[in-house]
Amino acid sequence: MSVVVNSVVSAVHDPPAAVQSLSGKYLTFQLLQEVYGLAILKVQEIIGIMPVTKVPRMPPFVRGVINLRGKIIPVIDLRVQFGLQGQDDTSKTCIIVVQVHRGEHRITMGILVDEVAEVVDLKDEQIEPPPAFGTTVSTDFLLGMGKLAQKVVMLLDIDQVLSVEQISLVQQANP
Repeated sequence: MSVVVNSVVSAVHDPPAAVQSLSGKYLTFQLLQEVYGLAILKVQEIIGIMPVTKVPRMPPFVRGVINLRGKIIPVIDLRVQFGLQGQDDTSKTCIIVVQVHRGEHRITMGILVDEVAEVVDLKDEQIEPPPAFGTTVSTDFLLGMGKLAQKVVMLLDIDQVLSVEQISLVQQANP
């Protein structure tokens, strides 16, 4: 009986979705010199760089598609999507395969990153809200900012990195 009462009491006192706990495990990776993190539950797998087939008429952030064990997966270049300086792929360049949910759209895609670092466990006290840059700059794609030793990890909401329109374009990349 007390278990039921405790469940009801905690359900009534749970914080709203906007302030729920972000603590948990994050896969960290680099783009240029910056460190980003993805909730580990969003990551399906990590693969080394492989040949990517270009698809005509795709926006610049769509690198192309890969054949991953018989399934065609679009690959997004996060450097281009974030407006960062391009650089050549290296032996450390990886593709992180993720499942993105946005509105009615659900898509498995790869995100191209410069280097995968490690899995870190962040507690609530190590995570701050994303900074406000005013009304002209959107930070909707950031869950928060993780503090690890002397570095800041930008925690991505992978479901918000691409707009619904961009996800529709990515879906067209599947020949």
